Amino acid sequence: MFSAFAQAFRTPDLRRKLLFTLMIMGFFRMGSFVPTPGVDSVAIGQCLAQQDQASLLDLVNLFSGGALMQLSVFALGIMPYITASIIIQLLRVVIPRFDDLHKEGQTGQSTLTQYTRYLTIFLGVLQSTTMISLARSGQLFPGCTADIIADRSVTGFLIMLIVMTAGTAVIMWLGELITERGIGNGMSLLIFTSITATLPAHLFSIGQGGGWGKVAVIVLIILVIAIAVVFVEQSQRRIPVQYAKRMVGRRQYGGSTTYIPLKINMSGVIPVIFASSLLALPPMVAQFGDQTESWVQWISANFNHQSAPYLAIYSVLILFFAFFYTSITFNPDEVADNMKRYGGFIPGYRAGRPTAEFLRFVINRITTAGALYLVIVALLPSLLMIPLNLSNTQLPFGGTTLLIIVGVGLQTVKEINTQLQQHHYEGFLR
Repeated sequence: MFSAFAQAFRTPDLRRKLLFTLMIMGFFRMGSFVPTPGVDSVAIGQCLAQQDQASLLDLVNLFSGGALMQLSVFALGIMPYITASIIIQLLRVVIPRFDDLHKEGQTGQSTLTQYTRYLTIFLGVLQSTTMISLARSGQLFPGCTADIIADRSVTGFLIMLIVMTAGTAVIMWLGELITERGIGNGMSLLIFTSITATLPAHLFSIGQGGGWGKVAVIVLIILVIAIAVVFVEQSQRRIPVQYAKRMVGRRQYGGSTTYIPLKINMSGVIPVIFASSLLALPPMVAQFGDQTESWVQWISANFNHQSAPYLAIYSVLILFFAFFYTSITFNPDEVADNMKRYGGFIPGYRAGRPTAEFLRFVINRITTAGALYLVIVALLPSLLMIPLNLSNTQLPFGGTTLLIIVGVGLQTVKEINTQLQQHHYEGFLR
């Protein structure tokens, strides 16, 4: 990995792309510390110092690099865009028009991207309204009496709403700039930047409060889990495909052997994000209810990262979304039809329905292993934190964190190696 970056910096074109990517990532981090007009930064600092338990909005705050709890101009981070992208993908199952656009190639993808942008702005408005309302009512930091927003006028509310929504649009634009002119996927790199920027601060606070021995243990756990994630993410089942020879005019096509690579974890980190988002809803609803009622007390007592009911529901949701999202992204019938159209077949299986049934059988077995792997990675950090007595401290890492960091790192290194190979070929041809 380090040799790939060293070679990339020695190549002028790749060096410009890497420096441009680093510049955009630095600008993104700077925006996370610029407060929204009307927000008292001193009061927020006091409330953050008084907060000794994990917040209900930790997932959103994680993807914003801590900007959410500071109510900065980039407070919403990349979360509205992630939510919009997932919604557009899920709508392909419900709305046939979206599925047709997905099959149209570059033109259809451009239209879906435009729909994603509009939905991102809409979700940005909704989430900004929610965050400002929580901050005004004092429920963003329960137990803190400091006045975060002094201006209660409608004009002040609209200014904050416009600024935070515009920050979401700027983040989306920055991500697209990295994708077009930099290295790697822009949105993924911005999430990577947000997560890795807050990790050292968490480790330092744990070292000051509980001793640096715990920090060493946590770093060792991170390394072991990261190695396991790399091993599984790189694993794949290769289905051999044979293409028959065919004549088109005077030219002969086909006769080659290739394979269909099926990753063990085809759904990526999406099931973990979905499950975390859904489990954040009950505590948020309970926060607005009467604290003396039994259902509110039960949710407050059982919906934490280390309780048995939370972990059980979390596991079931991850398993469900792993199968659900894989069924959306990989259609055995469509793959079998494409193979039959171009004269391809799997040795030992007839083209058409037998091929689709075989692919469905294989993908169900692979998805079972991938879903169990996601459950283990998602639960292991929380379970390992119990012996370290960090139940009342915000976890410095989690399953979502490690999956995103390792996945984005692998994807970026692969793209750097691909562009390095292209430069070597260009030099050879010249």
